[in-house]
Amino acid sequence: MTGHLAALYRHPIKGFTPERLNFADLAAGQPFPCDRMWAVENGPSGFDPAAPAFIPKQKFTVLMAIAEVARARTAYDEATGTLRATAKGQPDFEGAMTDAAGRAAFAAWLTVMLGDEVRGELKVIEAPGHRFMDHPLGHVSVINLATLRDLEQKIGRPLDPLRFRANLYVEGWAPWAEMDWVGRELMLGFARAKVFKPIVRCAATHVDPETAERDMDVVKALFDNYGHMFCGVYMHVTDGGRLTVGDACTAPQLEPVR
Repeated sequence: MTGHLAALYRHPIKGFTPERLNFADLAAGQPFPCDRMWAVENGPSGFDPAAPAFIPKQKFTVLMAIAEVARARTAYDEATGTLRATAKGQPDFEGAMTDAAGRAAFAAWLTVMLGDEVRGELKVIEAPGHRFMDHPLGHVSVINLATLRDLEQKIGRPLDPLRFRANLYVEGWAPWAEMDWVGRELMLGFARAKVFKPIVRCAATHVDPETAERDMDVVKALFDNYGHMFCGVYMHVTDGGRLTVGDACTAPQLEPVR
């Protein structure tokens, strides 16, 4: 079963705007490039940049907790380290994420935008080499678009794939086939990756990424229709290589029945 890569995204700041890419260079044992490098604390999280460790996303300004985060439109320029952000009713922001002053300025801009949703001092946090994943080993996230269409048919309404905040969106696989691939390897363009585990979904998927409205209970829809809360899978890159939109995404060969 050969699919193809329909879309490719990174999320430089956890919880904020997905940024569409034409290609990505995947490295063995590494997370998706430039993905979730920063997070914004909503009050002290206990994160220690000198000894970075996994922190639950509830500690951050993420859609699961604050739907209004989707009102911000962010864009990161990797070459210059510059972040630009816009939101209706606010002045535009531009600052360097590579220095403390720029990160503090973005936190201040965001504090005004979020208003009463802020429960403590907002602070942009980072640590060299650390990524703020929903799962500590969730290196690369993948959504099968046929799976989403199957869910759409069940609930009778369209689903914006960006609700699921994945890195890779694949066309051409059978609906839900990816749930049977845990522990198996497949080709992604010129890279190879092993399926790690299904992704357990949370209330972030309830938020429309365009309107910032909490308008749908996707988690309940998954459980009611399938008896679980999974949608998408995490993968670990085992052999690095370039992955370009349109590239083949070859499903693993399943063992023959004997």
